[in-house]
Amino acid sequence: MTEPEPEPGSSWPPVPTGGRLVALVPDLMDRSRISAGLATVEFLAGPAALADLGPLDVALVDLGRPGVLQAVAGCVAQVVGFVSHVDEDLAQQARSAGVAEVLARSVFFRRLGR
Repeated sequence: MTEPEPEPGSSWPPVPTGGRLVALVPDLMDRSRISAGLATVEFLAGPAALADLGPLDVALVDLGRPGVLQAVAGCVAQVVGFVSHVDEDLAQQARSAGVAEVLARSVFFRRLGR
């Protein structure tokens, strides 16, 4: 699973003016890595919270968590998700569910704060 790197000088992930950056990432170690790499991020309590997001919001999600793919299918926000690099089936399911960007876990965490 190879993904292109963001353009030099751009911040990742890009959040439109007026939008929020949120994360659905239950793992505490992952949360700390996200918080360290991004100045402002709001953590969601569970998959159902994705339904409350607007079209200008950007959601970072751990696609391997229960209920996430079903919640993503009805979400209007831009969703960026990460999966294990060996889980091609889940990556394809996420793309089919409408996830805008599906990244291998290592690529996702390498990009944070760029």
